[in-house]
Amino acid sequence: MIGRVIPHPVLSAALVLMWLCLTAFSLGHLLLGTLISLVAGWAVNYLHPPRPRFRRWSAIPQLAGIVLIDIIRSNIAVARILTLGPDHPSYHSGFIELHLRLRDPNAIAVLAIILNGTPGTAWLEYEHQDGRLLLHVLDLRSDADWQSLIRDRYETLLMEIFE
Repeated sequence: MIGRVIPHPVLSAALVLMWLCLTAFSLGHLLLGTLISLVAGWAVNYLHPPRPRFRRWSAIPQLAGIVLIDIIRSNIAVARILTLGPDHPSYHSGFIELHLRLRDPNAIAVLAIILNGTPGTAWLEYEHQDGRLLLHVLDLRSDADWQSLIRDRYETLLMEIFE
């Protein structure tokens, strides 16, 4: 019973305490903070993806190595762009729409972490129904290059790991 009313009691208690620290203590703030923490706990309860099932553990270090190399390369590329300035003719930023084959929510979450953690790229929007991803790229050369980069470097390994 208590699990349904307060699905995440530690989170709810922490949110109430944080609310009271940020506002002046009063009965109204205590009630409002409690209500907000309960709603947040219920929302978090519905956001939990299914437990990840790893198919091929040996692909995880390979993916981590590729991501590490890509982050180092991207840091160098972003530093070069910042040094040259945004008005340099070789600099082209833009939006790109990619089509993902991934369907596992955990694999998609890992891909989002990889792309947002890589300097020069930002995950903007994802349409689960058709697997469309809107990505902003600081140094956009061609859409096809990015589609193949995501598909060949990340998606293939993530599908081996999760699906």
